[in-house]
Amino acid sequence: MYSYLGPAGTFTWAALAQVPEAAGEEWRAVNNVGEALDDVVSGRSTAAMIAIENSVEGGVSATQDALANVPGLRIIGEYLVPVNFQLVARPGTRLEEVRVINAHPVAYAQCHLWLDATLPSHGHIPSTSNVAAPAELLESGTADAAIAPPGITQHLPLEVLAEDIADNPDAVTRFVLVSRSRVIPPRTGADKTSVIVELPTDQPGALVEMLEQFATRGVNLSLLESRPIGDALGRYRFIVDLDGHVLDERVADALLGLKRFSPSVQFLGAYPRADKQRVEVTSRYDDQVFIDARDWLREIVSGADLR
Repeated sequence: MYSYLGPAGTFTWAALAQVPEAAGEEWRAVNNVGEALDDVVSGRSTAAMIAIENSVEGGVSATQDALANVPGLRIIGEYLVPVNFQLVARPGTRLEEVRVINAHPVAYAQCHLWLDATLPSHGHIPSTSNVAAPAELLESGTADAAIAPPGITQHLPLEVLAEDIADNPDAVTRFVLVSRSRVIPPRTGADKTSVIVELPTDQPGALVEMLEQFATRGVNLSLLESRPIGDALGRYRFIVDLDGHVLDERVADALLGLKRFSPSVQFLGAYPRADKQRVEVTSRYDDQVFIDARDWLREIVSGADLR
């Protein structure tokens, strides 16, 4: 069984539909990230699909915090879903009659420019998902309209008041498939490795020292976000995505340096990139360079003749 933020028709549902292993399996719709991860931890579900980053809003804090605080989880894949929205309402509703809009907070934020220009005096009622928002129109009369993903009228008896209302037509949400598996997917040459890191001390240069662990090994970062640890003001952890696989010599060496530097490094997983874009590095960071350097040092320590 696979868990996802439901009901059917959400962007999370669309992301899970990209997973070949999930085809023909039972899918369990849940209400939030915590419930999805509880399913995985308890063994109820094989894996859970959760949103982790949006190209407009950045990282999904609820997901990042959950991954940091729920032990035993690994990311085994990532998936990209283009994001756009419609404004829908009960049949017979006109656009100029809309005063209150039901919407998931992230969806609402991604449509606020259109909403402010078109419906400047509207109010907002938060909803738990992009499909729950329009579904609630049929259950109560609190809201006049809802922000929903394209195609929702195929599932619910609603009418489209406006299409393509997202402020950024190129918006994409990145989802990750999370499980308890300790099996690391094989490297493909187009991979990511994700970790969560805490700085050892709150002193000048601590963040630079952390970043040097990657820079000196030629490891590019595709994501670097801070989240409060929660035990005191000014204490933060960093969610980091590295370009490359943990089995790449440069990435492995960077993680070793990171572990020596930080009191807390949490490995979240190494997995194929959704965009399949190969990670290019200069020859000085090839695997063989690191292997040769270790062999050179081993010969020195062993007393071998290096002539």
